Amino acid sequence: MAIRHITRFGIQRKIVANMTSESWKNIPHVCYTYDADITKFQAAFKEYTEKHKDDEYKLTFNGVILKAVSEGLKAAPEMNSHMHFEKKLVRGKVTTYDNIDISVPWPLPDGSMMTVNMKDMGNKSLQDIAKYTADINRKLANTNLTEALYSVSIQDTIKALKKGHFIKAALRIFGAKSQKKHRVVTLKGAEKKAYYAIPETDRITKDDLAQGTFLVSNVGNLVRGLRGDASVLMIIPPMVCAMAVCAVQKRPIVVTDENGEDKIEIRNILPLTICFDHRALDFSEVSPFIWKLEEIFNNPEIILGE
Repeated sequence: MAIRHITRFGIQRKIVANMTSESWKNIPHVCYTYDADITKFQAAFKEYTEKHKDDEYKLTFNGVILKAVSEGLKAAPEMNSHMHFEKKLVRGKVTTYDNIDISVPWPLPDGSMMTVNMKDMGNKSLQDIAKYTADINRKLANTNLTEALYSVSIQDTIKALKKGHFIKAALRIFGAKSQKKHRVVTLKGAEKKAYYAIPETDRITKDDLAQGTFLVSNVGNLVRGLRGDASVLMIIPPMVCAMAVCAVQKRPIVVTDENGEDKIEIRNILPLTICFDHRALDFSEVSPFIWKLEEIFNNPEIILGE
């Protein structure tokens, strides 16, 4: 068999592989795809963008969906949690947070991804979100992906040592620095000095990459114009939920008119796949989130009336 090429894992792929392996091995996933009819919501968003076309910061569709998600989490606060479970002792705890910090995989110019923690989204207006998004893009332009992720890796290793996980920490260090072909190559000398001279306010730091309380992945951006939805999305511990935003699709849907008669219309459908950790949640704690999104999509003025 002819080999085209071999690509060694860089630090970004190492982190993804480690987290998703842990997720798949330990978390009992329950997934539900909610086919949101956003026909009315999209029209309202178009009106909003026209009204705010002269604003300094432009709100994206992804930004307004994050606003809707934040409102949904207020209706289902148990989803905005971290869980810690000790399998051998069969004991655990779920910590629910007031702050809604949404982890969002962010596409970079070279095609790689960096998961950024968009903090305190529950208290941000639409214009706050637009400005926040622009600021993240500004900082990403000055960020070295390997350096940023390596700082997170070092932080995780220190945490493992403090918890007494010496073997785990040692293996992390060995895996990162042993064998040249697998080694994580970070900046050195003048190049490193110049990079860290950039103020932290102007680049992505480990604080921006800290674990959020809920994850939203916009997979639809990668497959626009195609039909389909995500069936499973990895829940990254200690979070208890993750959601995939799929591509908007035109579908024939049964709707009820003002006379109570059913008819078929072509509607704009946004599949949203919601996955939760069944150790921490039951569907009864997730359904208020979906119903809140349904309310917002049917009554877009709830968030677009700002």
